[in-house]
Amino acid sequence: MTLTLGAVLGSAGIEPAGCLVIRHAYVQEHADTGLRGVHADSTDEEILAYTSRQSAKPRKFPPVPPRLWVVFMPEGGNRARLWSVIDNRGEVSDDGSLRTFDLVETDHLADLRNRLVIGWRSPRTWRLNGPTAAGYPVVEIADAQPEPFPGFDRLVLSHAKLHAVMREHRYAAWRTALSSVVGVYLITDTRDGRQYVGKADGAESIRQRWSAYTSNGHGGNIELRRIDPTSFRFSLLRVFDPSTPTKVIDEAESHFKFALDTRKHGLNRN
Repeated sequence: MTLTLGAVLGSAGIEPAGCLVIRHAYVQEHADTGLRGVHADSTDEEILAYTSRQSAKPRKFPPVPPRLWVVFMPEGGNRARLWSVIDNRGEVSDDGSLRTFDLVETDHLADLRNRLVIGWRSPRTWRLNGPTAAGYPVVEIADAQPEPFPGFDRLVLSHAKLHAVMREHRYAAWRTALSSVVGVYLITDTRDGRQYVGKADGAESIRQRWSAYTSNGHGGNIELRRIDPTSFRFSLLRVFDPSTPTKVIDEAESHFKFALDTRKHGLNRN
């Protein structure tokens, strides 16, 4: 049985009927608009900006495009490699020739970026509705390249990224690093800025503590049970060797609760 793009989209919770699938072509400049195109060395910012500008002609681009756009880059005449899944937040301008959209990259299929390759059955077609593209075959899922650990002081993870770190092969070095330390961490609810200071001590490493948040969303913390964890952002405030006395870690946790005022204006109850 052939694996299709539709199955991959479904595994990520994306309904084909609610998305647009695009395969860009490599062009230096578009003859009809004069706009600069994209090429193999284009940056993510350049690709996103290029994608945000579409023709105002209904026959060239849907008058009411869906919310999610699944964007591929060309690979030969009949293959397409996943670049990203982007969120269309609406049209921001229309000069009669070009429409510009507010587009933001999402975490959908983030673990398959630059790895998922599908067969593109219509080489002359650059966009497809989701249900049509859903039948296109997956021809390759390349091995993920290891991601270098950024260091404890630079670690900032969204809830979706935390899930990836805890399960994907490319983040094995990250899990090893997080297993080697205990300490004090910070959770920020990015919707309103409220913060929660927590700790991992004793026999529980940072990796073990954070794994709890991927399994139930709240890690057993009462105040966090009422909040949708998808808006959480995780970072480390201070790390310690696992042999550090619990009293020292408790003192550090209390210090950060006071310094960040998370008891009165945040999500800590004690």
